[in-house]
Amino acid sequence: MKGKTYSLFGDEVSADKYYITIRSLIDALLRLCPDKEKLLMHVQRAGGSRPGRKNISSIDNGLISSIKAEAREKLSAYTTGVKGHLRSMSLGQRMDPVLRTKEPQYHLYMLEIELVNRMYRDEFKRCDYKFALLPHCLRDFRPDCASVPADVEEACMGCTDECFINLGGELMKKYDIHPYISVNMDLEGLFRKLRSEHPSIGALGVACVPELAQGMRLCIKLGIPPVGIPLNANRCARWMKEARESSFDIRELEELIK
Repeated sequence: MKGKTYSLFGDEVSADKYYITIRSLIDALLRLCPDKEKLLMHVQRAGGSRPGRKNISSIDNGLISSIKAEAREKLSAYTTGVKGHLRSMSLGQRMDPVLRTKEPQYHLYMLEIELVNRMYRDEFKRCDYKFALLPHCLRDFRPDCASVPADVEEACMGCTDECFINLGGELMKKYDIHPYISVNMDLEGLFRKLRSEHPSIGALGVACVPELAQGMRLCIKLGIPPVGIPLNANRCARWMKEARESSFDIRELEELIK
């Protein structure tokens, strides 16, 4: 599974080693900083995010250095395409902040996703209404997609058993999560609408690494507990100039939501 900038397969035939690595890395960082919220702030700070004024005095530059060094050492095997992608970008592509994400930021986003999952998984599971957004690039490209408009975004009609939207959606329904195919670019507007309709609401995202991390941040800002599974690689037309099928780890999804 080769992506434009990253692949959770690395040099392996599955993403298993990636998930072992990212968990071990977070475990090691939590030994340095047991406070998950404080660690999350430092991971974001390592990527250039500015903490609130009240948190400035609690910044530990030594911890930030350790986060950067450990992430670079352990996660570079999964981001070998970033430098080539950045060199080949057109002027128009350079205007897109997601497309111009640099390699160290990928590593920090990977850490952030795993850490946020640990912080919000239990709260997500307790929510009365849980929804999930899945990207179109997960569909089976052989037939035309037969999805239909639903109360939120679009709904999968289960065209084929090989479609990752169908596979993921059926698993989510088992755990009382409402799956939808994401078509709305105004995620903040969508999340605010859902938040007003469902006081107890949780969000599950499936997306490429940069977009998933940013979507999780938006959910936290709006008071929606998020969890998420990264795509195994970024292969949609936004990255590859033509749409290519993508996937995510079904076993990791069930481990996250069960």
